[in-house]
Amino acid sequence: MKTLITGIHAVESALKNDPDNLLQVWIAENKRNRRIMDLIRHAEKRGLIAHRSDMKTLDRLTKTQHQGVVAEYNAPDSYTEEDLIKLLDKLDETPLLLVLDGVTDPHNLGACLRTAEGAGAHAVIAPKDNAVGLTPAARKVASGAAETVPFVQVTNLTRTIEKIKKLGVWFFGASDKARVNLYTQNFMAPTAIVMGAEGKGLRRLTEEHCDELIAIPMAGQVSSLNVSVATGICLYEVVRQRQSFATQHERN
Repeated sequence: MKTLITGIHAVESALKNDPDNLLQVWIAENKRNRRIMDLIRHAEKRGLIAHRSDMKTLDRLTKTQHQGVVAEYNAPDSYTEEDLIKLLDKLDETPLLLVLDGVTDPHNLGACLRTAEGAGAHAVIAPKDNAVGLTPAARKVASGAAETVPFVQVTNLTRTIEKIKKLGVWFFGASDKARVNLYTQNFMAPTAIVMGAEGKGLRRLTEEHCDELIAIPMAGQVSSLNVSVATGICLYEVVRQRQSFATQHERN
């Protein structure tokens, strides 16, 4: 499926990680800094023509913020449930997954993908219906993570959760109803962090299929956090615990 990638980070990442699916590149004619010139040279080495264009034309083309850098991209098909199971079977390290239960804002999706990539998550799972996909805006905010982290869209999220559970993965749902504090939960086992939709939280069925509910302690007047912020807190607590364990194990 042809789509547009916007923003210098996203286009640079596509050139680095998936250049065969890039079709053409547009650069704003007033952009001539070193990073832009390096991107143009990289594109030309891949046999791509970097078209110069005015900003108004790029605005009409993308209808979103683009930083003067746009690429036409032949997006591969989304990963399937079967692809996810094969990926988990091949892992030689403890799995870490992120599940997004109905996130509808492309900026939040992009931010969650970027955080998942930084935390070393092996895949991001989301439902196909009533949730945003990899739009140009989501790809831009992801800053290249959309091309490196498997994004798995599934028809029935609870069914997928049950299938992945059989592979030994524990599902931890972030909820303000939880009695378990995030920082007291052990995440050394194969882990999936499950985040709810903006303003709504986890759906009832999704919540019921989690092994445990966890809560981020809140000391202020605000009762909840943005989903992408909460995602970062939860994923990096998993990272902290695992790195701490690995360091202690090396010392011993």
